[in-house]
Amino acid sequence: MLALLGGSASVGLAGCSALLSDDEEDEETDFETTKHAEKAQEAWERIVNNPGPDAEETRTEAYIDIEEAVRDDMVMLPMYHSKGEFFWYDNVELPRLGSLGRHHVKHNRTTVEGDSELNLINASFDELDPIMSTDTASGEVIVQLYDTLTNYPAGVAEVENQLLDSFETSDDGLTWTFTLKDGVQFHDGRDLTADDVKYSFRRLAESKFSERSNFITSSTTGLGIEHETTDDGGIVPDSLAIDVVDDLTLEVTLQEPNPAVLDVLTHTGFAVVPEGLVGDIEGYDGEVSHDEFRTKMANGTGPFEFDEFNPGEDVRLVRNDNFYGTVASVESIHWEINEDPESKFTYAMEKNADFFEIPTSYYDPGLIDAETDDNNREFGTYGEFENGETTNYLAVPELGTFYFAFNVTNVPAPVRKAVAHVVNHEEFINDILQNRGFEAFSFTPPTMWPTGQDGYQDWKDEWPYGVNDMQRSEAKDLLEEAGFTEDDPFEMEATVYKSSPTFQNMADEIKRRLSGIGVDLSTKTTEFSTLQDRGEDGDLEMYSLGWIWSWPDVAYGHFGFEPKNTDTSKMPNEATGYYLDWQANLEDES
Repeated sequence: MLALLGGSASVGLAGCSALLSDDEEDEETDFETTKHAEKAQEAWERIVNNPGPDAEETRTEAYIDIEEAVRDDMVMLPMYHSKGEFFWYDNVELPRLGSLGRHHVKHNRTTVEGDSELNLINASFDELDPIMSTDTASGEVIVQLYDTLTNYPAGVAEVENQLLDSFETSDDGLTWTFTLKDGVQFHDGRDLTADDVKYSFRRLAESKFSERSNFITSSTTGLGIEHETTDDGGIVPDSLAIDVVDDLTLEVTLQEPNPAVLDVLTHTGFAVVPEGLVGDIEGYDGEVSHDEFRTKMANGTGPFEFDEFNPGEDVRLVRNDNFYGTVASVESIHWEINEDPESKFTYAMEKNADFFEIPTSYYDPGLIDAETDDNNREFGTYGEFENGETTNYLAVPELGTFYFAFNVTNVPAPVRKAVAHVVNHEEFINDILQNRGFEAFSFTPPTMWPTGQDGYQDWKDEWPYGVNDMQRSEAKDLLEEAGFTEDDPFEMEATVYKSSPTFQNMADEIKRRLSGIGVDLSTKTTEFSTLQDRGEDGDLEMYSLGWIWSWPDVAYGHFGFEPKNTDTSKMPNEATGYYLDWQANLEDES
């Protein structure tokens, strides 16, 4: 994603009342709001309207236009691409993780010598319904309970069949015939059938609770199954082009040929549940209420079964002895919900967690003894710790981007750009992250850059806020031009989530660098789920989050930048993008 820098225009700030007191609301403002939202919206529509293999060049140009619009409006400041580091004691044996992350790992192949339970730590989340899962915290649990047709084993980007036994495609690439494995049972003993798959896909598309319906209906960001739409843009009930041929066979017809079908099907949103379990789509009364299904039970085909879920406290699953694959050796998995770095570290050092991460404040790269494998993963040992233990160590370059973003109706463009000017990525990576990540000058990771590594290098060279150069004077000039000074600063809150203390340190450093030049930055730490809730309410200014690719496709990350999809007033169901309210800068929205 690379090309020319986009132009800008100066207009009144959309949603500017959020920036003013009651006495000032009627006054005109001179805040600059660059109009790259239009550029991003048009680019996304080009991507959507050109899904075929012969339009790859068109999509490549549009991806770069989106990256430029994000950069030039500075709606999101990428900080680093992720490096997953994991530590586990010698009595634990687990699969070696891949670049798509730990939330793909099914623990039926994890063993714990001398213990019947696998003990882990997780961040907070609110639901176990697969069609509601948009975060890795819930995904890590859901993947133990439910199966999809295909999967990435342990997050390695090599798709494999899971519930799928075989598939065929028509000559034109539009019709996919899926044959399911025979003899698979749900946790309640029911046999898996093609009707269950159709019902589960319908829930993803039609349920009012679904937060990823585009993954099934869009040719750009999902499968692109043929369907009918209502006048208001919804899905006509039972209009998905899914035909059940027999108990184990179904045919799916797509709008356009899509070579990524098997990759898309790995997403937890496509997890299969028994037909009629929840009555949230037309034609089904439901066996349980959605509230019960979301938090109090589960019924999948996965290697573990639901035991208890206490939101904000813990989760426990028990072994599925009738699992169709390798039955787990551990009898149960327990996740302690804990987002406090000090407490998490103590919990792990007391050997209450078998597999864990280390907060940067306790991290010493000099304790690593590792070699790099063919997939660029570092594997070896770390230690010893103060408890006398030396653990196994794995470092994985992940397809993930962690960032600060802005709700543009709450933060004017000069302030957003000033933040970018005072960030020196190299210093932040070295001094705060201790090299536990890779510099990010784009949302899309360099290994996925549409024009290749040379194109990415050109993009980095053109970064307008200083490549590894703290530009405080440029930030000050921008702020002064907008009327923000040391004596009359713009007041802004940066919200970070508890489980990532490095973002708290980054926010504190940004606060220091902006001090005295026109921005009074305060910081607030909160639970991950609370930050999500506030984001969907449009109640954030500057905030930290991350995005892990569920399959390696640029569009999978870019759909969240479509300005109309960032409308927080329509979240979490009608709009599923990042918490930007970028649509407020569109001409037809302002």
